[in-house]
Amino acid sequence: MVADKSTVGWSDADQGSQPWSRELPKAVVALFAAFTAFGITVPVLPVLITGRLHGSSFEVGLTFALNAITALVVRPYAGQFAQRVGTRPAMLLGCGLAAASTVFYVLPLGIPGILVGRIMMGAGSALLFVGGAVWIVAMAPTDRRGQWVGLYGLGPWSGLIAGPIVGDLLFRVGSYPLAWTVAAGLPLLAVMVVLWLKKVAGQGASTSRSLLPRSVVLPGLALAAGAFGYGTVTSFGVLAFKSHGFGSGSLALGLFSVGYLVTRLLTSRVPDKVAPVRLIAGSSIAEAVGLALMGFAPAFWMGAVGAVLAGAGFTLFQPVLALITIKTAPEAERGAALGALSSFLDIGVTCAGLGGGVIATASSTPAATFPAAAVVVLAAIIVVVFAARRRSA
Repeated sequence: MVADKSTVGWSDADQGSQPWSRELPKAVVALFAAFTAFGITVPVLPVLITGRLHGSSFEVGLTFALNAITALVVRPYAGQFAQRVGTRPAMLLGCGLAAASTVFYVLPLGIPGILVGRIMMGAGSALLFVGGAVWIVAMAPTDRRGQWVGLYGLGPWSGLIAGPIVGDLLFRVGSYPLAWTVAAGLPLLAVMVVLWLKKVAGQGASTSRSLLPRSVVLPGLALAAGAFGYGTVTSFGVLAFKSHGFGSGSLALGLFSVGYLVTRLLTSRVPDKVAPVRLIAGSSIAEAVGLALMGFAPAFWMGAVGAVLAGAGFTLFQPVLALITIKTAPEAERGAALGALSSFLDIGVTCAGLGGGVIATASSTPAATFPAAAVVVLAAIIVVVFAARRRSA
């Protein structure tokens, strides 16, 4: 134990000295605040680009793709930075970049300024999320790591759900100034919460410089397979429901989110108690069945059940695969491994958008993407079997 009682080392959490009821909610609130700010930009930026800046739909897509690509690239570096320097500096830097990014939406720099802001936001989200993930692993008692990782994920996920709703409301009430003010203020609120978190000691020279540790490859591929289903819902859920003749196509992602959030809350202790292969197998089957229902549903209620079931199946992928990664990775590689693992989620979502587009175009119906996504999701079972075997070897 280090002399400073406000600082917790990697091994201290194993002693169960920090009650989760005091520490974990702080991280969840910080992530919720910041990711709500990220979500606020979702409905407002397209209006700004195509309206006031007279941009094209391609430029709208580019701004959102640039944010995702930046986050994907930065996350492994963010994990290294958090483990070497400390989780608090990583999270504070992420909050600072997120708040500062909104300045570029206000300055008269046109679309190039918007792109710079999106790059900053992508880097900020990566530093904040991965820094928090490293903090969670360092703080959590060994027998509750799965629970902590799972509950921690509720912060960003809930923020990304709430953000677009808040952004649309703010824009209707006060147009751009109000939306950007709140989007800048929420990460600053997150700063105050992060400063309240217990410190975790940096690892210094003992931190590996590997950006893609071997321990993360198989869990990462399994996560990408599960995320392929999520990406299919976000990209083609509305279109698929409309092609079936359902009037409430916009409910697709909302129902998926309900299944995700409720299941995560109800099963937070499960990853610590059930074998990972069994969990991923059950989760993959549930998600695949849900996707198939969304693709073939002859009635709205069946499609709705499918969306909820797909969300419920996907929710345990990240905490379970994070546990496999943590137990396999050497301590010096944990930060980079956690960062790289989250990048695989982005890869799966991106592949779903690109691959689903090809399938939908070739078949002339977006609903055809869902059975294909179900097959990809089931492949996670095979991958995680090999990952678990290597862990026990």
